[in-house]
Amino acid sequence: MSEYQYYEFLALDRPLDENQVRQVRALSTRADITLTRFVNEYHWGDFRGDTTKLVEQFYDAHLYYANWGSRRLVLRLPAGSLPAKEATAYAMEDALGVWTRSGHTLLDFSVSSEDGCEWEFETSYTLSAFVGLRAELAAGDLRPLYVAWLAGLTAWELAEDDEENYAREVEPPVPPGLASLTGPQQALADFLGVDADLLAVAAEDSRPATADVLDRTAPAAFVAGLPAADKDALLVEAALTTVSPGPRLLARYRAATTIPGPRDVIGRRTAAQLLDRAYRRRTDSRQREQDARAAAEQARARATAEAQEARLAKLAQRTEQAWREVDDLIAQKNASAYDAAVALLADLRALEARTGGTADFDRRAGELRAAHLAKPALMRRFDSLDLPRS
Repeated sequence: MSEYQYYEFLALDRPLDENQVRQVRALSTRADITLTRFVNEYHWGDFRGDTTKLVEQFYDAHLYYANWGSRRLVLRLPAGSLPAKEATAYAMEDALGVWTRSGHTLLDFSVSSEDGCEWEFETSYTLSAFVGLRAELAAGDLRPLYVAWLAGLTAWELAEDDEENYAREVEPPVPPGLASLTGPQQALADFLGVDADLLAVAAEDSRPATADVLDRTAPAAFVAGLPAADKDALLVEAALTTVSPGPRLLARYRAATTIPGPRDVIGRRTAAQLLDRAYRRRTDSRQREQDARAAAEQARARATAEAQEARLAKLAQRTEQAWREVDDLIAQKNASAYDAAVALLADLRALEARTGGTADFDRRAGELRAAHLAKPALMRRFDSLDLPRS
């Protein structure tokens, strides 16, 4: 099996210094390395570095995928933007890992292939498709974490795991807006292979996403009511770092104004319930597709029969002329004319069969075959129509 691996790292909050660049360059001589980006593709061999440590120490985002199915996205955020305790509620084995290091929360979105099958990529992924997730998470949008949890359920279902686990596993808090994912969130769902039906049923209990970016009145009132010390701290952070305080401020606003939904009050669904509903939705969808295909096929069959009826009705008024047309078409000695002649013969046979037999047709068709035995292309068409021999 041919081998392909893709590695990419991005430094988003601050660039690497020259010493850090030297350390990274020592790990790969062929990689494209700048102060903010590392990217390399491997068609043989492997990367010598520890990708996890590189994100912990230097980079804010890492993307990896291989053609045998392994996929991994690691994001690093300041712990103040996304506390690890909040993210851990969505952790799922083989889908989302959460840990802290040096004042940062790290999120490891991953899917591994255990069947040894190659993964055919419809498109090449780059980190540019996913970096927007960091700002969304920092702003309190937890949909990427829930998507990762669903990826874990998708893997469970494909593996046909112990159903007792499904009954024990309870979904984490359902974030609003699951029915309308952002571009980066949809890219994450595709990257992790989240089942579309599972995502759809999960979204049924998700409130619509808030439109606080469009409505400035409520956020403005919230900011005006913040303590002066909090505002000063945000301004100092904006002045001394490259990390925007906007997402953190938006997260505080959303947390203060979010209205609990029904699942926050009456309890959450189990993995078994979600998987069962997804299965039923998938089955119903397939049945609808089968019914639609059957109806379309019946419609095509009716249209074909009606067209033949109309054609044969006209042909009945000019039978002898049609036989002469067959002779004229054969005389043209080309493929399209041969096809038209055979189609006309098929209609002539169907027309005569309605009177109770095809004896006259068989006789005349046999004479045609005998007269044109030297035309192999025509004979092949006669054979496909099973025309009689003289």
